[in-house]
Amino acid sequence: HVFFLFVRKMTDSQGQLSVRGERTSGDSVRSQNVMAASSIANIVKSSLGPVGLDKMLVDDVGDVTITNDGATILNLLEVEHPAAKVLVELAQLQDEEVGDGTTSVVIIAAELLKNAEELVKLKIHPTSIISGYRLACREACKYIQDHLTVSSDELGKECLISAAKTSMSSKLIGSDSEFFSKLAVDACLAVKRTNVKGEVRCPIKSINVLKAHGASAQESLLVNGYALNCTVASQAMVKKISPAKIACIDFDLQKSKMAFGVQVVVDDPDKLEEIRQREANMTKEKIQKILEAGANVVLTTGGIDDLSLKYFVEAGAMAVRRCKKADLKRIARATGGQLVGTLTNLEGEDAFDSSFLGEAEEVVQERISDDELTLIKKPKAHSSASVILRGANDFMVDEMERSLHDSLCVVRRVLESKSLVAGGGAVEAALSIYLENYATMLHSKEQMAIGSFAQSLLSIPRILSVNAAQDASDLVAKLRAYHRSQTDKEKVKYKWYGLDLLEGKVRDNRESGVLEPSMSKVKCLKFATEAAITILRIDDLIKLAPEKKPDEEMDY
Repeated sequence: HVFFLFVRKMTDSQGQLSVRGERTSGDSVRSQNVMAASSIANIVKSSLGPVGLDKMLVDDVGDVTITNDGATILNLLEVEHPAAKVLVELAQLQDEEVGDGTTSVVIIAAELLKNAEELVKLKIHPTSIISGYRLACREACKYIQDHLTVSSDELGKECLISAAKTSMSSKLIGSDSEFFSKLAVDACLAVKRTNVKGEVRCPIKSINVLKAHGASAQESLLVNGYALNCTVASQAMVKKISPAKIACIDFDLQKSKMAFGVQVVVDDPDKLEEIRQREANMTKEKIQKILEAGANVVLTTGGIDDLSLKYFVEAGAMAVRRCKKADLKRIARATGGQLVGTLTNLEGEDAFDSSFLGEAEEVVQERISDDELTLIKKPKAHSSASVILRGANDFMVDEMERSLHDSLCVVRRVLESKSLVAGGGAVEAALSIYLENYATMLHSKEQMAIGSFAQSLLSIPRILSVNAAQDASDLVAKLRAYHRSQTDKEKVKYKWYGLDLLEGKVRDNRESGVLEPSMSKVKCLKFATEAAITILRIDDLIKLAPEKKPDEEMDY
């Protein structure tokens, strides 16, 4: 009886511990994760490099997106596998931090996982592989900083244009890279500023990118000042004000109305007219307070009705309605003003202080290309610039905006970090040779993991060659031969050698102007290694079954 009770207790506790769902453990879960990561990398693989191809993505509503940007492609995919989601987030992180190299980071992470799985099959413990990968990543980043970087001060302004061209080479605007690279550099230099510590800062959010389809891509232009895609609310208003005092407000300037459901009962019908008059006067008082503070340009996110427009016309002020809130925040920052959400102060009274106003040298409404735009020129606090993109259709203009954003991010990183590396697989080939030599000096289990890390990096020049319809094995072998001989002091310049994919040969990419910010490579390696380690540490996957609703369990 005692034995029977003991067994029964055991079975009861096991029943309580059982999980409603599927559980996958050991090698099978690792293989699944590697397969998911490889399938994600295979999607974006063909879009890498100056001769990469574009992807067309159609969502459930039928909206079409044509793009070459790795982060955008992965964002639009509805990925369900948990390990694959890590790679999607990885591309987003690279996009936020650097702005370029989103495809490379996913390919390297997938390759690291693939090689790690091979090592696991050879009975090497995942912990040894992880410590080997961490060591390799640390050494690789150190080697880039010490041996592979070149200062932007040495190369001058041309290096900024070269870096922007390299970023654009794989994009839709690659054929017009000469024009767009200068546009991107000029836009970044227009908003560049130095903080109190002497650090260079280039806030690309101060560059407003407007899109207008029609005309050719070459007719895109850079406007000095912040361009708003809105016009004055009334044609009777002045179109130019100099100097301008700008009020940015986040509420309506329309006749006040009773809240829904509020009823007013009056005995005297004359009182109705008084109520209506008071409603009109409330808005009039708000406008008068803003104008009395000294404002001659009013930008609002809400509407302005005809009655209120009259007051602005009489005062000789400009009023622009239905502006985007994001635009007004940037204008307030650039002009030294403040976005005001309400006129009510702490005492409960309506007041508008002159300190809320921003200042600019001139606010003018101009016709640029086919549209009327409001330009805020030479704001007081920070300089700003606007780019107006032209293109044949919406798909093209959207892709041009994404491409320009990547180039602006690259130029910003070069201005802030002042260091560059050679592109075209030069860094990956140099690191591969260095890590292979470094691995042979170790007497620990990490030796094989570092060797695998070195092999994984070669996937970048290999895929670049394949996408360019070149002989990948031949080109990568030549590239490795050049980098192996850089240990000789006379041949140290070979560390700048990378692939020329259009000609199908190896060349000095520093002289050819194929340059990338060093930060892009360092972050790419760090993020890819961390993502690979995160997935490699997983040895158990528990997927809970969705809970059944009470209705489903009922048997009809």
